[in-house]
Amino acid sequence: MEILDHLLQGFAIAFQPLNLGLVIFGCALGLFIGAMPGLGSVNGVAILLPMTFLVPPTGAIIFLAAIYYGAMYGGAISSIMLGIPGASTAVATTFDGRPMALQGQADQALITAATASFVGGTVSVVLFTLFAPPLAAVALAFGAAEEFALMMLAFATFVGLGGDDIPKTLFSIFIGLVLSAVGLDIISGQPRLIFGDITGFMHGINFLVLAIGIYGIGEMLWTIESSKGEVKISQATVTVGRVMDSLRKFKNYGKTTLMGSVLGYFVGILPAAGATPGSLMAYGVAKTISKHPESFGKGNPEGVAAPESANNAASTGSMLPMLTLGIPGSPTTAILLGGMVIWGLEPGPLLFVEHQEFVWGLIASLYAANVFSLLINVAFIPAFIWVLRLPFTILAPLIFVLCIVGGYAPTQDMHDVWLILIFGVAGYLLRKLDYPLAPAVLAIVLGPLAETSMRQALLQSNGEMMVFFQRPISGPIMITAVVLFLLPLFKLLKARWRASKAANPGA
Repeated sequence: MEILDHLLQGFAIAFQPLNLGLVIFGCALGLFIGAMPGLGSVNGVAILLPMTFLVPPTGAIIFLAAIYYGAMYGGAISSIMLGIPGASTAVATTFDGRPMALQGQADQALITAATASFVGGTVSVVLFTLFAPPLAAVALAFGAAEEFALMMLAFATFVGLGGDDIPKTLFSIFIGLVLSAVGLDIISGQPRLIFGDITGFMHGINFLVLAIGIYGIGEMLWTIESSKGEVKISQATVTVGRVMDSLRKFKNYGKTTLMGSVLGYFVGILPAAGATPGSLMAYGVAKTISKHPESFGKGNPEGVAAPESANNAASTGSMLPMLTLGIPGSPTTAILLGGMVIWGLEPGPLLFVEHQEFVWGLIASLYAANVFSLLINVAFIPAFIWVLRLPFTILAPLIFVLCIVGGYAPTQDMHDVWLILIFGVAGYLLRKLDYPLAPAVLAIVLGPLAETSMRQALLQSNGEMMVFFQRPISGPIMITAVVLFLLPLFKLLKARWRASKAANPGA
């Protein structure tokens, strides 16, 4: 009952004219920022942070949180419409969202993404409201060994992303892990894999550079070749009837969306994890538990619902350790944390006691931001669909320019632009050879997280590998990961046994 009273007070604050205006403006701005390749919520919040000094601290954090929410929705737009991930959190949406758009189902993909984001955001805010203190304690119990076990579980879930060809999938994963190791060693500081002292590799390979190259340039090259000079423009249309039909179909993906919401939220509350690993893990789990895993990557709406619900849930989850422990759960919340310190608000357990107006105003604004992001997103769907009707002679150069700008913007280094072109050609060749691209992209995201947590755990245990199996939380997670890794081998042995039994029925 006390929580309900606090929440009602929070709504009274969030619905003050200034704060409500900041929510709506922030959501619309975030939608645009998320849809622009290379920007993303991190850059958007960082660029707009100085603007918040014009309003009170509560209004400032509400505005930045609304931008964060809007960007989570917006990242799916360019992923679906152009095949270019708007941000790292939307890469998994590209796997099935782009094929749906090419099949004339862009409106269904966009509505599925928006609705799944709304469900993920709602589930996560409710969990945040009801269980903030105990969930913060759970997040604090996750050390280096637990984080590494979670990364191994993520790798295990997407071993099946490449279909039945496990060797090609593993090759793709290993390529991604090698690329994730480029740069400076996290312990010694020594450069590694910098290919003859090329200074551009010193800061490592930006994840977005790989994703934009493979899914932007590579997809464009593949489209040009497969069309043999006659590129078919998607004839996607949007009507009230189609929108309602898409919403009715969404109930078929309810279980997947709920799974993505809960999984994304719990990954989001872990310090330094964030929405990207959460969305990728949700996609892997959705494919693993699906009755039709072969349809993933070919335009399955569940492949859009799972990552979109997860990344929105994780964005809310990452605020929990920021507010209750003073530990940012993602790069964007690290910037929000810096803003809170500047505004004179000290994160931690006492924040809920000493600054109740601020905390509950923020929580209530997340409910409002979730609703307005959905409404703004759905309202703009006709405009997004219009993009698909552009002639390919206009769309292809537009995609190319967006890819180059999106790769250059984060680091402002021409080295990354050349890498985008190289990865684009490499992605096109790997696709021709029927190698799965998704595991390589996922590995370059999770690789640095897995390496850091593994080496920290081994340093703490003096190199004892059993530390990952002996701890009460990491042990069960690691055992589950090992079982999932061995599952394809068991399936192969079982299939061979059945084949030999069928060939020799009397044996």
